[in-house]
Amino acid sequence: MPARTAGLRAFPGEATDPGKGEPSPRDYGEEDEPLLGPDEARDFRSRWQAIQTDFVDDPQDAVRAADQLVAEVMQTLAKSFSSHKGDLEGQWGRGEEVVTEDLRIALQRYRSFFNRLLST
Repeated sequence: MPARTAGLRAFPGEATDPGKGEPSPRDYGEEDEPLLGPDEARDFRSRWQAIQTDFVDDPQDAVRAADQLVAEVMQTLAKSFSSHKGDLEGQWGRGEEVVTEDLRIALQRYRSFFNRLLST
């Protein structure tokens, strides 16, 4: 198993970026994994198209609407992560053991989101 950094190992199936010793999101296809459900994504894209169309008639209002839409998308993502976190913490609080696979998936999701944020 390739080493990630001093003393840390990569997750099973995890490749590393040659020369860096760090996994690349492309190694897992994470950059393609949707952060939102298909219906939510479709709704947000539709609303974005309307904002772009409205720019011609009222640029100032379109920019305000774009700001609101981006804030709403960010809040939706934050709620999604918070919900998953709450589920895991609820299991811990009840003294239940959380399945390692659930934790691995949660960590991969955080890593994917984190890497996307840093690559923008």
